Amino acid sequence: MLDKSKPTESIAAYIAGLDEPFRSIIAHLRQVVLSAAPEAEEIITYAMPGIGQNGPLIAYSAFRNHCSLFPMGSPLTSMAEEIAPWKTSKGTLQFTQDNPIPDELVVRIVHERLAENAARAETRKAKRGKAK
Repeated sequence: MLDKSKPTESIAAYIAGLDEPFRSIIAHLRQVVLSAAPEAEEIITYAMPGIGQNGPLIAYSAFRNHCSLFPMGSPLTSMAEEIAPWKTSKGTLQFTQDNPIPDELVVRIVHERLAENAARAETRKAKRGKAK
């Protein structure tokens, strides 16, 4: 049975509380996301595990019948063709054990989010500089 508890203590504890195959799927996704953004830090955002750098980047979670990847920005809008094989909703890419998201696509999503957050950070920095 899937442990529906939210990751309040640690991401490792959240993953350890999942039943298979979700535990393996989410553990693998975690490693792919972390390797794509080695300077990012793990965070819990919207009660889900994820990573952040200059703000939240990506969150992910396991549900009863699927897993979801939550890019916290807008990279999915530019990837309509690539993400067509998976169920999507605004800001969510759902996948199953039988139809996982390829690691290369996850890495691309993370890299696009890194670029979005870096651009936002530069804009904020520039605005602060003008305010002085």
